Amino acid sequence: MRGYDFTPYRRSTVGFDRLFDFLESASRAEQDNYPPFDIEKLGDDSYRITLAVAGFKREEIEIVAHQNVLTISGKRSEERNRDGNFLHMGIANRAFERRFELADFVQVSGAELADGLLRIALQREVPEAMKPRKIDIGGTQPTTIDATPASAKAETAELSTAA
Repeated sequence: MRGYDFTPYRRSTVGFDRLFDFLESASRAEQDNYPPFDIEKLGDDSYRITLAVAGFKREEIEIVAHQNVLTISGKRSEERNRDGNFLHMGIANRAFERRFELADFVQVSGAELADGLLRIALQREVPEAMKPRKIDIGGTQPTTIDATPASAKAETAELSTAA
């Protein structure tokens, strides 16, 4: 893949450093296709990653979600061919590590291993403060918020009545 120079974009944007770092590292990274995986969109805010991890046991797989990176790694025990009975060993017995960049507010909600497939459920949970909200346009006088504490208002009222 051809490399791109993101320098002009870095100069004219603020807060997108992580995005440009990701794009640059993705273009440089050597792609390892083991284990194969699928990414599915199940709904507006739910996703599923499925990895083919045939031959791995639950205790040989580790799933770590740290900040916006999901890391899945597997390491098999070296029990094969101890007695030298294999004439051919064509089934992959190697360790792996897969990393997935997660968008903001995407959390791992569960994982299951069945029939040689590891399924990881992801859910986007946007906080209420970050969700868009509709602002009604009022036809009356705009209301102002008085920043004066109630105790200061009472003292001002007492002074004006004493005068």
